[in-house]
Amino acid sequence: MPRPDADTLPKLLLHNARHFPNKVALREKEFGIWRMTTWAEYLNRVRNFSLGLEALGLKQGDRVAIVGDNRPEWVIAELAAQATGAWSLGMYQDSVREEVQYVLERSGARIVVAEDQEQVDKILDIQDSLPALEHIVYDDPRGLAHYDAARLVPFAEVEAAGAQHGERSAFEERVDAAAARDVAMLCTTSGTTSQPKLAMLTHHNLLSMANQLIRVDRMEPDDDFVSMLPLAWIGEQMVSISCALTVGFAVNFPEDASTVARDLREIGPQMMFAPPRIWENMVSDVQVKIDDAPRLKRRAFEWAMSVGETAADARFEKRAAAGAWKLRAAEWVAMLPIKDRLGLRRLRNAYTGGAALGPDVFRFYHALGVNLKQIYGQTEVSGISVLHRSEDIKFQTVGKPLPNTEVTIAEDGEILTRSPAVFAGYYEDERATESTLRDGWLHSGDAGYLDSDGHLVVIDRAKDVMQLEDGSSFSPQFIENKLKFSPYIREAVVFGGDRPFVTAIVAIDYANAGKWAERNNIAYTTFTDLAQKEPIYRLVRAHVERSNADLPAPARIKRFLLLHKELDADDAELTRTRKVRRGYVASRYDRLIDALYGDAKTVAVETTIGLQDGRETSMRTDLRIEDLD
Repeated sequence: MPRPDADTLPKLLLHNARHFPNKVALREKEFGIWRMTTWAEYLNRVRNFSLGLEALGLKQGDRVAIVGDNRPEWVIAELAAQATGAWSLGMYQDSVREEVQYVLERSGARIVVAEDQEQVDKILDIQDSLPALEHIVYDDPRGLAHYDAARLVPFAEVEAAGAQHGERSAFEERVDAAAARDVAMLCTTSGTTSQPKLAMLTHHNLLSMANQLIRVDRMEPDDDFVSMLPLAWIGEQMVSISCALTVGFAVNFPEDASTVARDLREIGPQMMFAPPRIWENMVSDVQVKIDDAPRLKRRAFEWAMSVGETAADARFEKRAAAGAWKLRAAEWVAMLPIKDRLGLRRLRNAYTGGAALGPDVFRFYHALGVNLKQIYGQTEVSGISVLHRSEDIKFQTVGKPLPNTEVTIAEDGEILTRSPAVFAGYYEDERATESTLRDGWLHSGDAGYLDSDGHLVVIDRAKDVMQLEDGSSFSPQFIENKLKFSPYIREAVVFGGDRPFVTAIVAIDYANAGKWAERNNIAYTTFTDLAQKEPIYRLVRAHVERSNADLPAPARIKRFLLLHKELDADDAELTRTRKVRRGYVASRYDRLIDALYGDAKTVAVETTIGLQDGRETSMRTDLRIEDLD
C-alpha cells in the first residue's frame, strides 16, 4: 500500500513506479492484442508528457481539457497535467459541438488533448470563440495529415519534446511540492436540470474517497478492472484513477465499444462499476437469449434462477439458505455458465450507481451469485458516500455511509452529506456553491430517509417527486425502473404531477423488440414502424400491467404511448451519463403528454429527418395511446 505522505495522485504514481516498476499498470487492446504498460513505463510517459506540456507554456492553475475514448493516453494526459500543477477536465467523447464549446468557454482551458480527427474537428469549428485556447494536442493522426492548423500538435511530439529537453529532477521536485489541498480536476456535473457545472475536486477529496471505499471492500494489487465507461464521469475516475493509484491494480482498456463484452470476458475482472443501464442491458441480453433457447434449456434456466432467488432472499434476510446441494447444482446448470459468458465469473465486488437500479434487476444478479451492491454519491462528493456492505444488503436501500462520512436528512427530506471527499466548490460560480455547500454540508437535492437499520433510502430527486391531484405522492423514477426491467423497454418517462393519474412515454429497445418481431414473423421497416405495431403494443402492455400489479393504486399507469424514436443525448433528452432530463422531455413532448390526459386515441407527431446529401425532410406519424383499466 502507498506510503502516508503520497497525498496526491502523481505522488502515488511515483510511489508505485518505485515499488513495483515491472508490474502491469495499464493494458489496452489493439488489433486484438492486449498491450501492456508497466508502472515504470506509465511514470515515464507521464513525466515526458508533463515536461512537454510545460514546454508548450502550461503553468500551475491552468486547465487542460481531455476528450476521447478510454485510452492510456487519457490517463497519461490527466496525470501529466496534474503533475505540472494544472487542472484536468474531462469531456464526454460523444458530446456535440455546442456542449464542447460550453465546457471549454466556462473552464478557459489553454490546452485540449483530443483523441482523433472527430474530436479535433469539433474544436477547430469553435476555436474562434475560445480566446484562452492555445494548443490542440491530438493522439491519432489518421485523417489529419493535410490539416493546416497552427494550434495542432501531435501527442507523440509533446512526449518526445519532454523526453529530450525536460529535466527529470525538475518534474519530481514539482510533484513533491504539490499539496493534497490543491485542485486536481474540474469534473462536470450530470446536468439533468440545467447546463452542467464544473466541480473543483482536490487530491485530498479524491484520495479520501478511495481510502474510504477500500476500508469497506477489499481491493488487491493483483486485481483487474475494465475501464469501459467515459473517463469524464466521476464514477469512472473513482476507480480507474483514484482507487487504481491507491491500490496499484491494473486498469484495462477495451479495443472499442463493440468489443467490450468480449474484452470483459477475456480479462475476468475482480471488480466492476457501472451505471444501471449497463446492468439492465446485460439482463436484457440474457433474457432474449433464454427466450431463443430450446425448451429444455429454458426450463433448466428457470429452475436454476428460482433456486438462486430463494438463496438470495435468504441472504437479504440474513438467514441460512436451505438445500445447499440444490444451489450447487443450480450454479453448475446455469449460473456459472451465464456469469462466464458475461465476464463476471471472477467478480468479487460489483457496484452500480449514478441512478437508481430497479429491485428486479438487483435481485436477478444476486440470484446469479453476483455480489452487486448499490452505491450512492455524486460528482460533488468525489463519486461515492454511501455503499452496501457485502453482509448487509437491502436492495430497496443504497446502504450505509462510508467511514468518515456523515449523512443526515434535513427537515424537508433532503439528503445532506459531510465528509473529507466533499468538493471545494463550483468553478467561478459562487452562488451555486453557496446554495449547495453550507456549513460543510453538501445539499444533494435528493429526497430520502434513513431506515431503522441506518440504511439510506433514496426516493428520487427532490424536484422530481410528484403529487397527483388528490395529494398522493409517488416517485416517477421508481416506476420507470420497474418498467425498464423488461428487455423490450429501453427508456420510460413517467408523468402525473398535479394530474389526475399517472401516464408514461415509453421508448422500446429497438434491437430486442426487433428480434422478438422477427421470431414472430412480424415485418417492419424502421424504429417508428416497429414501435407502432399492434403486437409490440401488446408486448409492452403486458409488462406495464405486471409493473402496475406491484404498485399502490394511485401510482399505477393508466395510459401510455410508444415513442416514435429513441431518447437521445444528442437531442438533449438524456444527459451524457444517460439520465433522463425530465424537464426537457416534458417541454419537448408537451403535446404528447396533453394527449395522454385527454380523450384522444392517437396523437400526431412530425419528425424532421436529415438525409445523407444534407437535405431534410419531415414525416408525420400518428402515435397510438394505450388505455389500461
